Amino acid sequence: MLALEIQQLHKSFGSNKVIDGLNLVVPENSIYGLLGQNGAGKTTTMKMTLGLLKIDRGTIKVFGENVHYGQTPTNQHIGFLPDVPEFYGYMKPQEYLELCGRITGIPEPLLKPRIQELLALVGLENAKKRIGGYSRGMKQRLGIAQAMINEPKLLICDEPTSALDPIGRKEILDILLKLKGKTTVIFSTHILSDVERICDHIGVLSGGKLALEGNLSEIKENGRTDIIEIEFTSKEQLSQFRELDATKAYFSSDNTSKLSVEGSRLYIETESVKSTQLHVLKILAEAELVPNRIELLEPTLENLFMEVVK
Repeated sequence: MLALEIQQLHKSFGSNKVIDGLNLVVPENSIYGLLGQNGAGKTTTMKMTLGLLKIDRGTIKVFGENVHYGQTPTNQHIGFLPDVPEFYGYMKPQEYLELCGRITGIPEPLLKPRIQELLALVGLENAKKRIGGYSRGMKQRLGIAQAMINEPKLLICDEPTSALDPIGRKEILDILLKLKGKTTVIFSTHILSDVERICDHIGVLSGGKLALEGNLSEIKENGRTDIIEIEFTSKEQLSQFRELDATKAYFSSDNTSKLSVEGSRLYIETESVKSTQLHVLKILAEAELVPNRIELLEPTLENLFMEVVK
C-alpha cells in the first residue's frame, strides 16, 4: 500500500509557481528522502500534505484518503516534525509528552509506558532538566518523540538535521533508522550524505516536479557510467603511462573509450570495462609502473543530483 500518493499537484504564490504538476508516491514502511535545493518546494509540499496549505490543482492521498485543506482527518495517521520545533520551555520532557498524549486522547494506562518507550528511543530517558535549556539537537530528538506519541503510520520531518553538528545529525538519523518497519518516514533535506545513509527511496524536487525518483539502489545502478579511475603516484608517472607506445596503440584502436585527466588521476570511460582493465593492467605490469590505486567508480548521489538540477 502507498503511504502517500500525490498526483498532478500545482501550487503558486502569486506569479511564483512553486509546484508544477508534481507526481510522487511513497511506499509504506519506507524511508523516503525528499531532496531539493533551498526554495525547491519541499516544505510547501509537506504543508499541503498536512492540509495547512490550499492546493491549487491536483490530489494528495494519505493511505488512500484524500487530503483536504483545513479538514484534516488524514492527520490522524501522521506525525509531524517541523524544521524548528517549539516547546514550552518551562516543562520537562516527561511533562510535555504527557500533555501531548492527553491532547491526542491516549488512555492514561497506555500513556506513561508509551512516553518511557519514546524517551528511550530518542535517548532522553535520563534528561531531567527543563526543555528551555536544551540544545538544538536535544530539541529535535524530543520533537521526534512528540511526533511519534500517537504511533502514526506516517512520520513527516522537515529538514530534521539542518543546523545540527555532525554528532547531532548522526543521532537524528540513527533514530529515524530505528523507526524503519514501524512507520513510514519522509524527510526533506538538501544534505545528500544523510539520504544515502538511511533512505531506501528518494525523490529530487526541481522545477516544481520530480526530476529523479525511485529506489535508491536502482537509481544508482541505472545511472552507472563505467569509469575506471587510476591514481598515479605523480603527474610525471601519469605522463609516462600515456606516452607508452602500448598505451597509445591500445587507445588509438579503441574508439569507445574516452580519457580525461585531473591532476595525477586518469579517468577512462569505457563500454568494455573488463577488457579495458585487463589491457591497462598488462601495460602497467610490462612497464613496471605501480599506481597508488585502480578503481571502478560507483555513481554517487551527488553526481546524479547535480545532473538533474543543473
